[in-house]
Amino acid sequence: MPTTPFLNMFGRSPIRPLEAHMLKVHLCVKELEPFFEAVLSQKWPEAARIQQDIVRLENEADDLKRDLRLHLPKGLFLPVSRSDLLELLTVQDRLANRAKDIAGLVLGRNMIFPDVVASSFTDFLQRCIEASRQSNVAINELDELLETGFSGSEIKLVETMIAEISRVERDTDDRQIKLRHIVFDLETALPPVNVMFLYKIIEWTGELADRAREIGDRLQILLAK
Repeated sequence: MPTTPFLNMFGRSPIRPLEAHMLKVHLCVKELEPFFEAVLSQKWPEAARIQQDIVRLENEADDLKRDLRLHLPKGLFLPVSRSDLLELLTVQDRLANRAKDIAGLVLGRNMIFPDVVASSFTDFLQRCIEASRQSNVAINELDELLETGFSGSEIKLVETMIAEISRVERDTDDRQIKLRHIVFDLETALPPVNVMFLYKIIEWTGELADRAREIGDRLQILLAK
């Protein structure tokens, strides 16, 4: 198979490009924190600038995904299958896509978050971003796992990381329920369309943690095989 500049950067193993993709995905998700700081302060030009950064990072993650799919060698001698690696890549990609969706909808509607919602939403968002960070840390251990043949103390370390991702995701579920109750109490005081989009953004933000957990689940499947 002809070599490409993309794979020449990392050698023939697809693990490091997969890790590079996950890092780009997390950077995309991480930008939601300053984005919402601007949104909650109604600094719309700043929010628009950060939203463009999120779009750029998601596009860069897409480029990495496309290159890896196109140039992933078929004759790899790895303790993981090609299809499992591609599935993991797909799940990572969904995380970046959702971050872009959130920023696009909030900016497109210049959404205003009631004060009673804003504080709880900020805490909720930070926990969802933490889930993304934990999944990035876990994926970054793949090359070490490969070197140890998916055995020994390294596999126990990654299993601990996967368990932490699940714990954070469960915490975001609890916070999401509380946020919905807050919005429910405000329903009669807000225009119905505003309520609908508040629920939508809360749902999509919770999906960030869900996607991070799915990354951990896919990684656990790799360990099991």
